[in-house]
Amino acid sequence: MPNSENLKVTVVGAGIVGAAIAFHLSRLGVNVTVLEAETPGAGASGHSFAWINSFGKEPRHYHDLNRRSMDTWDRFARLLDAEVGLKWGGHLTWASNEEQAEGLREQVQRVQSWGYNARMVDEKFIKSLEPGLEPDAVTAAAFTANEGHVLPARVAEICMDRVRLNGGRVHMNRKVTGIQTTSGGATIVETTGGPIECDVVALCAGLGNTELAAFVGIDLPQQVSPGVVIKTDPQPIILRSVAALYCPPISDGQQEIHVRQDIDGVLMIGEGSQESMALDASQSHADDLLSRATHYMPALKGARAIPVPVGYRPLPMDDLPVVGFAKQAPSVYVALMHSGVTLAPLIGELAATEIASGAKMDVLEPYRLERFQ
Repeated sequence: MPNSENLKVTVVGAGIVGAAIAFHLSRLGVNVTVLEAETPGAGASGHSFAWINSFGKEPRHYHDLNRRSMDTWDRFARLLDAEVGLKWGGHLTWASNEEQAEGLREQVQRVQSWGYNARMVDEKFIKSLEPGLEPDAVTAAAFTANEGHVLPARVAEICMDRVRLNGGRVHMNRKVTGIQTTSGGATIVETTGGPIECDVVALCAGLGNTELAAFVGIDLPQQVSPGVVIKTDPQPIILRSVAALYCPPISDGQQEIHVRQDIDGVLMIGEGSQESMALDASQSHADDLLSRATHYMPALKGARAIPVPVGYRPLPMDDLPVVGFAKQAPSVYVALMHSGVTLAPLIGELAATEIASGAKMDVLEPYRLERFQ
């Protein structure tokens, strides 16, 4: 493989993970070309709740990987040298019945044993942290102080700007239609704008990675994981401290809701988890989610609910990331994960180093593609 100064890498996908990898490659002097079928962050990144955390991440090695990346976010933002909506403030959640409370206590105890900054709190603490919150019944509550959120599409856009400044090429609205490897060791990426020859192709297209990997005989299984979030019109400051708020169901048959407020005043509201299989992107469902949030935050009265189309989240079959070169196609590097927002800064650095130098990062060994083969 050529040295990094002569290495030609094509990154397919400009979501937050692909954008971070391309950015770090460009900083290493690699000849980078980015291909994006739409616009930066238009896929799962643009639909993400974008919570930077390691609270519910298991097993331990995956929790630790996310935690390490959380600690990388500030440096990543400084390198980008632009406003990306990064906000710290922690995550606040509470349970309204004993069954939920017991699960919350167990989760906090587990991550505390791993050295994570989480603790049980009471209703007095909740009100002091967020005076505008009316939590109803609080059987148990927890606060994790080191978590945050960001604007993923904005991060992806800034990464693309930096790639261009570093001499790379960025092609938007260019779909990959095939990938071929040649006997001479080169890789040809067929696109709607013509073929591109490179030494390495990095597949970072989220859901599209399964189809792309199949071009070179790689089986990359993913789960189907649709999710729904909604937005509001800009509001005055409602969440004064926390970056992410998880509220329990108001009545039986409902799921929990999660709420965050961006720097522009827009609130994002979602429900459930990645297993929820949410498909209702109607205005009536958006109004219902806003109504449930307003139940806990009366200051939201009068806000307007804006539906967002269903977003399909990248999710490998065993829930864990897939990162690294494919043994059956040595010029193909794969990066696929659900926790892309949390992991982007760290995966960007590590993947760029592996691609540019040929080194293998021990911390990524649990996440190699070969476990599916």
